[in-house]
Amino acid sequence: MSRHIIETEETLIIETPERVQLEFALASIGNRFLAVAIDHFIQYLSIFLIAWMVISIGNLGGTSGAGDPERFFSDMPKWTLALLIIGIFVIFASYFILFEWLWNGQTPGKRLLKLRVIREDGRPVTLWEATARNLLRICDAIPGFVFPVYSVGLIAIFLSSRDQRLGDVFAGTVVIRERTDEAPSFADTFSNPVSDTAFSRVQKPVNTDANVSSLNEREVEVVESFLRRRWDLTERQRLWMAWRIALPLMYKLKPNYNVADFTYEGFLEEILHRFHTRSRQLN
Repeated sequence: MSRHIIETEETLIIETPERVQLEFALASIGNRFLAVAIDHFIQYLSIFLIAWMVISIGNLGGTSGAGDPERFFSDMPKWTLALLIIGIFVIFASYFILFEWLWNGQTPGKRLLKLRVIREDGRPVTLWEATARNLLRICDAIPGFVFPVYSVGLIAIFLSSRDQRLGDVFAGTVVIRERTDEAPSFADTFSNPVSDTAFSRVQKPVNTDANVSSLNEREVEVVESFLRRRWDLTERQRLWMAWRIALPLMYKLKPNYNVADFTYEGFLEEILHRFHTRSRQLN
């Protein structure tokens, strides 16, 4: 059974194969601009520190014009200046790509504002989506790049029913706000009494090539605790909690799977089954 996407004014609703609707609150324009302002501040601060260190090294080495930044850079060896320019470019170009890929769709600014980039079908972004949406940031930031204004991006968001800038439209991504009221907290869920009868494989096995050897014991404990206590949750809460737990694991494992047969709960069951099978074989 395929997934269906239902759109409302402020919410993206994805219908899972179990015909349960997961609602994602679309991030507001204000929160998105505040998050990107924080990220740009971090970028500029990093560039300032790099330039300061280069100048300080020049002062220590007695470089001609070390006391005058303008003369210092003009007297700097061409390869050093080229390296500095490349470093600045890398900070601007790779900052958003690497953070969104390695931090599960978040940057420092998004994490502070509790925002996250996901694919339109609710699955985590890959390196491709993170790269694609941020390569078009140059267009969204027009009329400025060094000091981005995001006029084009703002217009695109206003015209999009999913609040997508050009980079999001091209990459097939949306920016959501993580809700705290969709499901109980991890602490509340895992503090409930354990029901061993609930710890069973009830979902259709997910055919995936996920390598569980990279998982640590803490990650497996979270999966196991959820699967043991899931029946104490409502169906809506259970599906949300399964998504929240599976998402960082999918970022880490980057598994291939059949979308038609995939469920987040079934994925967690498969991961736990493989981990215990591997542990028994090693012992």
